[in-house]
Amino acid sequence: MSLKETIETEYKSSLKAKDKTKISTYRLILSSIKDLDISNRSGPNKKETDDEDIKKLLKKMVKQRAESIDIYKKNNRSDLLEIEQNEFNILSSFLPKQLNDEDTKKICEEIISKLGAKSIKDMGKVMSELKKQHTDEIDFSKAGNFLKQLLNKQ
Repeated sequence: MSLKETIETEYKSSLKAKDKTKISTYRLILSSIKDLDISNRSGPNKKETDDEDIKKLLKKMVKQRAESIDIYKKNNRSDLLEIEQNEFNILSSFLPKQLNDEDTKKICEEIISKLGAKSIKDMGKVMSELKKQHTDEIDFSKAGNFLKQLLNKQ
């Protein structure tokens, strides 16, 4: 079952359960997927929308929710915070589990030693290797910060 079909199934289940939060979130996701389908079908690079495209879309949506959550926490907007947190949880459930900071740092250290990276100039090589091996499981903004710290020490 494709990711889109899974989301549609979850949407139908939430309609039956009359869960307003899930219904609105799934509608938002499905609407974004339709927009992605349209943009993929038009233009010079026509292609079918696949699970990887949907994962990229979901990652973008999760990132937006995370930024909103931070803003709402700073401004003590618990009413809006709860809505964003629920959307964040639903969106995240369709993505592979992200590694925690400790595991991310450990992987960064392993790749640095494997490639023999010596300075910040080698960051591009290390980052491309990280993307090859751990595309779905690492938050690359965090990984970038760890790499800067580790490569500046050397």
